Amino acid sequence: MLAGQGVAVSRPLNFLHLTTFYPPYSFGGDAIYVYRLAHALGDAGHHVDVIHCVDSFRVLHPEAPSVVFAEHPNVKVHPLRSRWGALSPLLTQQSGRPFLKRPSIQHVLDSKPYDVIHFHNISLLGPDVLTLQSKHRQSIKLYTAHEHWLVCPMHVLWKFRKRACDQPECLRCTVTAGRPPQLWRYTSLLNRSAGHIDRFTCPSSFGVQMHGERGFSRPMTHLPLFADDSDAVGPRPQPHPYFLYVGRLEKFKGVQNLVRAWERVADVDLLIAGTGGEGRQLRTRAGQNPRIKFLGAVSPNEIGCYYRHALACIAPSMTYETFGLTLIESFTHRTPVIVHDMGALPEIVRESDGGIVYRTEDELVEAVSRVASSPELRNQLGESGYRAFTQRWSRKAHLSSYFDLLAETAKAKFGSVPWEASL
Repeated sequence: MLAGQGVAVSRPLNFLHLTTFYPPYSFGGDAIYVYRLAHALGDAGHHVDVIHCVDSFRVLHPEAPSVVFAEHPNVKVHPLRSRWGALSPLLTQQSGRPFLKRPSIQHVLDSKPYDVIHFHNISLLGPDVLTLQSKHRQSIKLYTAHEHWLVCPMHVLWKFRKRACDQPECLRCTVTAGRPPQLWRYTSLLNRSAGHIDRFTCPSSFGVQMHGERGFSRPMTHLPLFADDSDAVGPRPQPHPYFLYVGRLEKFKGVQNLVRAWERVADVDLLIAGTGGEGRQLRTRAGQNPRIKFLGAVSPNEIGCYYRHALACIAPSMTYETFGLTLIESFTHRTPVIVHDMGALPEIVRESDGGIVYRTEDELVEAVSRVASSPELRNQLGESGYRAFTQRWSRKAHLSSYFDLLAETAKAKFGSVPWEASL
């Protein structure tokens, strides 16, 4: 009998994950989740394949990745590379079909009988990839909406490159952002392709609701993401007390608001970990403020100490996040969070009692002051966050929910759960 974090199955399962980005050829939390899930399934004895598109990463980041990620003996990665380079993702972006990538994807699909085919961020694989089938026995097919790509060509409901989207004006918004309009979005391709998925999931209740409000008609299940419990030890990264931001340096992430607010914050530092298109502008805006320090890209092996010794982790996002992976990463270190009242971020704070929600810059500065001046408050929030993490967002909790969802989906599709046949 094979066990996976409390979930027993009769044999090792074959999983295939398809995603545009996968570490180290990646930018955000969607890729980190796929990496963690693949390794968690591998640790449980299952066989995992991952398809991702290096060409798509190269379009946005021509340089080689600067952070190294460990491999896993039970996880086989299939990077898609084409001699046509950027033309491949451009064709997919315009057509919604994986033209130059299709043979490679189909080859992997036909290589073994997959029990589960799980789609993630497929923005540059195209919605038509959802229709591909294996020549072997049927699989159950899942899709996780890590962003709002199903209802937003900009992925993150960030309108005209300056504010959260209040109502759709997609063509104008896309052109304003300097991207070519996606012609396939004005056809039935997405709706027809979605019919090939057995279960759609989203990491937050907020995300499920937002997809419905923005016109995605398929039922969607709330399935939170997870982080691995941390045993990170090590000296403080610096002797002076600090708050921490971890994430991409893009305007919709709101880091510029943190930098501005820190002009009013005394006695504590702000450490900013991450890279992105706004990096240079943020450094310029921070100017000579000695309390703001940019760390650049920090490896998974090093970021733990930054979380553990921070007074709090701040998430200042200005748009509708579907989850806050850095928040639960912070909780693994018993470090509280301070979040802007947008999207799914306050949902995590409400479910954990592990932080403070703010709406205005004044409230942000006040929250920073409260946590910095009260070790008791900081420890209380951190412990609450950690308790909620173990119950809701740990590897064990996630795999239990994940396998329950797989079994429920298989039973609905096949009438029984194939991998539990001998139980």
